Parts: sequence; structure tokens; C-alpha cells
Amino acid sequence: METRLLEQFVTVAAEGSVTRAAERLWAAQSTVSAGIASLERSLGVRLFDRTGRRLVLTAAGADLLPHARSVLDSLERMRDLATVDDADLRGRVRLGIFTSMDVVDLTGVLRRFRRRHPLVAVELMTSPSGTTGLVQDLVAGRLDLAYTGLPSVPPGVVVEPLRELPFRVFTATDHPLAVHPSVSLAELAGEPFVDTAHGFGNRLILDAALERLGLRRRIVAEMDDMPAVVRFASAGLGVGVVPDPGVRYDGAVLELEDEVEPLRIGLATRSTPEPNRATRALARDVVAARVP
Repeated sequence: METRLLEQFVTVAAEGSVTRAAERLWAAQSTVSAGIASLERSLGVRLFDRTGRRLVLTAAGADLLPHARSVLDSLERMRDLATVDDADLRGRVRLGIFTSMDVVDLTGVLRRFRRRHPLVAVELMTSPSGTTGLVQDLVAGRLDLAYTGLPSVPPGVVVEPLRELPFRVFTATDHPLAVHPSVSLAELAGEPFVDTAHGFGNRLILDAALERLGLRRRIVAEMDDMPAVVRFASAGLGVGVVPDPGVRYDGAVLELEDEVEPLRIGLATRSTPEPNRATRALARDVVAARVP
């Protein structure tokens, strides 16, 4: 049994789609479909059922999936242990990042990493549900490393701190509150809000703070990143209360009077199975690049 068939099986199970699995594996869709069919013939069972557009595991597929993952993990560990010199590191590292916000100088990190480890492929991935989606992908094994801004993470996830970003209030320059140096959440409660979507770490923190204060708000637009919130708030679509992403803006910025925990961004890894040497090497480089 070829290991690539097991990798195709595990990837299709994770993605629920042959098309997305083929994209992740850099393979043709027909190749992945043929590989799944070949594995099913070899095992004598059907591994997937189709439900609408999604492929779901059969009972047999669900039973076999952890064993397939175990085989692949064991082979990865063997390759890892057989590598004597860091310059000979091989394989891939899948890193989950934020869409348009620099946490560290990642381009510089990756450029230096590639020079030292030319045989390691680094894949960058994002999630439409922000940091929640990234951590879910990490736990599910779809990522090896991920940025996170969640107030808490699931068991088995270890986070190395990278940055802390305080919450600030962004408005248009002609907004009545723009003349004030600071403002409270109570004063903003009646304003239309622009914010990130559910699942983003900053949204979870601010929603919890509003709930503690017994405040409700009206959100008129949800964005897929914090810099977009700042831009639309500066244009007057609503007020934005987000951690300062450090991007250029044309509006006004006010301090937030309430005590709201900053967004603590970190680099998350799984504690088990232990990350391979390539993953550990990239994690060290990303952490070393954090701003003091």
C-alpha cells in the first residue's frame, strides 16, 4: 500500500472534498479520486459517502482514519530521526496566518528559513473564521503552526507569546466623539459598529467585555480582518473598537476608558504528537522575530 494513498485519504477526510484535497496536495483532482478508489479496492470497503457537495466518512472510513494518520505520523517521525543535519531537513510545514496583519516580519523569517532549509516547503493558510478557525485547523491536524489571539485554547495546544495589542476606538474625523481623547463603551453603545466576524479573537474579547457591562450594540458591517475595520470606521460607516493593528488610517483614534484585556497574539502548536524538526525550527524563527 502506497503512503500517498493514505495521505490522500487523510486529506480528503479533513477537507470533505476531493477538489480541496487536491489543491492542498498539489495534485490533479482525478489523481486524488483515483487514489481513493484504489485504496477502497485494496481495503475492500467504501471509505466515503457523498452528502450534497461534501464527502463524509463511512463507519469503516471513520474506524480506519486514525490508523492511517498513525502510519503517516510514524513515517514522518522516522524521516525526522534519520535527519542528522538541520540543513537536510525535509518535508512541509503548514502555518496558519492572519489575512492582512503583520504579527512579525514573516517575509523576512521565511526568506532566511528557506536559505537555511531549502528542502522544507512552507505553506501559508488562512481561515475565514479568524483565529478560531486557525486553532480548529491546528487541532484537526490541518496545520502545524498557527497564529492565535483566542483568550483560551483547547487542551493539547501550546502558545508562545508574540505581541500584545491594546483596544482603541476608531471613528471618522467628523464624528461628534472624535474631539474627545477617550471614550467609554457605554458612550458608544448607541452607535453603529463595524467589527470583525464571529470567531476572531478580538471579537470574542470585546463581546465578553460588553456582556460584563450589560451593554448591547448594533453591528452594521462585519469584516474579515482588523485593518478593514479601521478603514471602514475611518470612512464613517460606524465606530470600530479593535486592537490597534498598526496600519495607516484617515480617521480619528481615541483611547478606550474601560479595562479591556489586550489582544494577546501567539504562535500555537500541538503538544502531541510532538512537532517534527522542521516545524520546531520554523517556530523558533517566528518567535525569535517578535518585537521586544
